[in-house]
Amino acid sequence: MPRRALNAMLHCTMPEFLTLAPRGGFRPSALFHPSSVVLVVGEGSAEAPVLARNLAAGGFRGRLMAVGASPDGLEAFPDIAALPVTPDLAVLCLPPEALEAAMTALAARGCHAAMVPGPAPDLAALERRTGMRALGQGSFGIAVPAIGLNATLSHVQPAKGRLALVTQSSAIARAVLDWAAAEAVGFTHVVGIGGNQGQGFAGVLDWLARDPGTGAILLDIRRIKNRRMFISAARAAARTRPVVAIRAGGRLADASGQADAVMEAALRRAGVLRVAGLEDLLSAAETLARVRVSPRPLAGAGDRIAVVTNGVGLGSLASDAALAGGGRLAEIDDDAMAAIAVGLPAGWSGRNPLALAAGSAPRLGEAAAMLAGLPGVDAVVALCAPEPDSDPALVRETLTAAVKASRGAPILVGWPGQATAGSQRARLAEAGVAVFPTPEAAVRGALHLAQDRRNRAAAAELPPRAVLNLAPDRARVARIFATARAADRRELTEEEALSVLAAYGIPTVPGRAVAGPAEAADAAAMLGFPVVLKILSPDIGRKTEVGGVTLGLSSPAAVRVAAEAMAARVAAARPEARLTGFLVQRQAGRVQELRLRLGDDTMFGPWIAFGRGGTAADIDPDEGFDLPPLNLTLAHALIRQTRTARLLDGWRDHPPANVPAIADALVRLSQIAVDFPEIEFFGINPLAADAQGVLALDASLLLRPSGQSSLLAIPPYPAELARSWRGKDGRSVVVRPIRPEDAAAHAEAFRRLTAEDVRYRFFSAMTELGAAQIARMTQIDYDREMAFVAAEHVEGGPDLTVGVSRLIREPGGESGEFAVIVDPSWKGQGLARHLMERLFEWGRLVGMKAIVGQVLATNRPMLGFVRALGFELHISAEDPDIMEARKQL
Repeated sequence: MPRRALNAMLHCTMPEFLTLAPRGGFRPSALFHPSSVVLVVGEGSAEAPVLARNLAAGGFRGRLMAVGASPDGLEAFPDIAALPVTPDLAVLCLPPEALEAAMTALAARGCHAAMVPGPAPDLAALERRTGMRALGQGSFGIAVPAIGLNATLSHVQPAKGRLALVTQSSAIARAVLDWAAAEAVGFTHVVGIGGNQGQGFAGVLDWLARDPGTGAILLDIRRIKNRRMFISAARAAARTRPVVAIRAGGRLADASGQADAVMEAALRRAGVLRVAGLEDLLSAAETLARVRVSPRPLAGAGDRIAVVTNGVGLGSLASDAALAGGGRLAEIDDDAMAAIAVGLPAGWSGRNPLALAAGSAPRLGEAAAMLAGLPGVDAVVALCAPEPDSDPALVRETLTAAVKASRGAPILVGWPGQATAGSQRARLAEAGVAVFPTPEAAVRGALHLAQDRRNRAAAAELPPRAVLNLAPDRARVARIFATARAADRRELTEEEALSVLAAYGIPTVPGRAVAGPAEAADAAAMLGFPVVLKILSPDIGRKTEVGGVTLGLSSPAAVRVAAEAMAARVAAARPEARLTGFLVQRQAGRVQELRLRLGDDTMFGPWIAFGRGGTAADIDPDEGFDLPPLNLTLAHALIRQTRTARLLDGWRDHPPANVPAIADALVRLSQIAVDFPEIEFFGINPLAADAQGVLALDASLLLRPSGQSSLLAIPPYPAELARSWRGKDGRSVVVRPIRPEDAAAHAEAFRRLTAEDVRYRFFSAMTELGAAQIARMTQIDYDREMAFVAAEHVEGGPDLTVGVSRLIREPGGESGEFAVIVDPSWKGQGLARHLMERLFEWGRLVGMKAIVGQVLATNRPMLGFVRALGFELHISAEDPDIMEARKQL
């Protein structure tokens, strides 16, 4: 078979760079789908006996060898040099001091994939020196049940299935596998990355994202090694299948919960569903792997649940669980209820939950299907209470038929009990129905679906590097920072921090910095009353804690007296602090006080937070977190994370706040984080909000040490790469990076291609692109690949995609594979050449050394085209019908 990477990518199988290593280096397939394995054993290894036993018992289809031991079922050899074949994967049960010699010897034989179950504190350095890639240190191992590979420390043999488990904890891995064995749940892969020093989450997720057999991925996360690589790989995986994660020990590492909240924000932006514990992990995986999500667009939060049951009590339990879990009961209007009632058996009651009469269990499926068809319903929970006169098998069959036939909202089944219900749940699960033992568990499944859909929507949001058509005064901010650094200060004064906000268009309260009480009184008279008086000191962060803030001053005399008293009070409380003067500000009227913050997380880098402000922020914290960059959609979602969001509509004598203005301020603060990565912390507290807008009343900003910066976990959409281009006949297009909104235009562009164009581009006679293929092509990670689209403007209609060029970087990043195609109506205009030149430009920009591609030997126009662009051509060693093209950049 030829290596047809772009074609393979479209079909969600393994692209060339994951299966081949033309320069003799690491091949991911050798690790995740090996054809031969060697177990290398040192003296006193505690892991070797378990690994040898599992390897021998797994039924591996390839060759099993051993060095340093002679376990049953494995061919034994005296040393690595004596191995008759080069193994794909080496399992290294060796003391730390023996690892380098073994890895060097294996690499010399051409083996570049390893698993290290024991300690290896310098594993990353060993990888760099030997060229090998390894799972570890402390790896639980790797299992691929489809090929009989079980190189794990498990106490059970994992069955073949559609789940993938990626874990750092051996204990969690054993617990999941034990549960799976009892529930007849199987796996495509079980991968233990251990300390995440070697081959980490990103490499594993890269493989699983392209594995067509993997239906859902479970992650156990303790530590992320490379934030961008992880987010990028998780995002790619979550586009085409559910990804569910837990994090053990998050609160132990940070009792405040802030780091945990930032991780949840990062996972949400990657499209990953984060759950609280092991039970939820298993429940969510089962739900997301089995439920067919409605094709209808997500409406609001997607959490409107309809409950139908043959027992009122079960319906009440489900309703309580939905409301307690943050969901909503779907509102079913009179017209919809009247239509449903026609098909219901006599004796039904309620509206939501809808309770059927006793003895009506066989009609549950029918009622659930009708509810699923309503536009105001996001999920249906059908609950079956055991009945004395109903045939359980008939109930099961009708429920299965309803789930399979539904084209509306997904249907989840709750069937409590064990004596009769247990076997029916097992049969429903075998049929692919999401079924649960309690009403509460079924509702949790529906809420997991809602959160998963929201996370995927968030992952598709790609804010550009600059949003809102901002025109910030970056030069002014740079001058402020330079002034502070020249004075050997990392912390800005309040006046300087407010000036930074003003430079980005965030309204700030009028104020003046003065030296003494007399000047404060004069400044207050000029600003107008009432005013707020604040102490100025580079040594005092929380002014209120030392009596450094006085509100409601209504005359010059009051200001002078307050300033004198404040100076004495602060000097007594903090005698070592330097007092440089006072800040006088106009006092805002009746407003809601909010807090906006930028900060930095050791694992995921810059974050942005929104919540309650003023002194209440410390007494009763209420804060939501996200990662920059934000756009308005993400900013509104961040606001909705908090309880404070409900107060913004106003209550009693408190006026409503201007929520769009708050979202605008969040986006502008996010832009500051994008433009100035040297900021370590930036806080606005309070941000006053009322119906007219927002006003920053106080701010603090801390710079990083000189020369330091922090990389955003999510790169912005590269809008700056968009350019206009004109063809030979005068028609013009905009050539820009692809984005998710191009999906419909991309599908339409494919339909306009000729059959020959499709065969030359995709190496097959495809007639249509599936939804998953289009998502994979339009929702890309700009760190890992680039696709330029040529968009032709159509008056009164959507833009047409009339050309696409694509360059996918290999994991090492120095080379990548290209593809290009142009609409038949634009051939001969020079567009294909321009699209390729844009790829060359981008490749050089990100440090690539070469690009490669494949062309059918019969595609003479393309062969001439790439020659003219400076590519070298040669016949593929794997398929003489394929010409391989390579160009140095």
